[in-house]
Amino acid sequence: MGKALGALAGTAAGFSAGTLLVAALIPGVGPITAIGLLGGAVAAAAGATVGAVAGGKLENAMTEGLPEDELFVYEDALRQGRSVVIALAEDDAEASRIRGLLDAEGAEAVDAAREKWWIGLRSAEEEHYSGQGRRFADDERFYRLGFEAALHARTRCKEYDQTLAEMSVKIEELERQHPGIDVAEPFRKGYERGRDYYQQLCNESKAA
Repeated sequence: MGKALGALAGTAAGFSAGTLLVAALIPGVGPITAIGLLGGAVAAAAGATVGAVAGGKLENAMTEGLPEDELFVYEDALRQGRSVVIALAEDDAEASRIRGLLDAEGAEAVDAAREKWWIGLRSAEEEHYSGQGRRFADDERFYRLGFEAALHARTRCKEYDQTLAEMSVKIEELERQHPGIDVAEPFRKGYERGRDYYQQLCNESKAA
């Protein structure tokens, strides 16, 4: 979470009454502000640095924080005008109590939000993939994995050839887990579509 946030921000971080303020630019949303993300703990960890440096220090203070591969789920929620609540618990017992409180208030879990995000894209992706003579019903799992891999905070802003090595490693891992199944083609197709999807969001932000 930390480095991803630092990379998104890259702009400004300041302090007000001992809390951290980070300005982040999210494609399709525009500038957002996160105040008091971790309260005094973050302020102490970040010191007076800004941008990616602050992001790196934030990540060190958030070893149990948000995975970078979930960042796009939070961004999508913000695009829809929804609020994202992040709670850091000291232990499993506290985490369980916080989940209970959020559930009681009707909060939606990340996994549920992730499924809704995909459902919103699924029809268009099925039509696109089926138009290439492939059976989406057979390949959807690996196509989606490729699509989401393209949205990972670590790779989505890189040139395609810069991500090939990491993509190949992921495909090899999937092939070991699913011997005899064509994993590579749907994963690559999904990855390419995921890159196009993110680029479209960036273009829309620039045009707005």
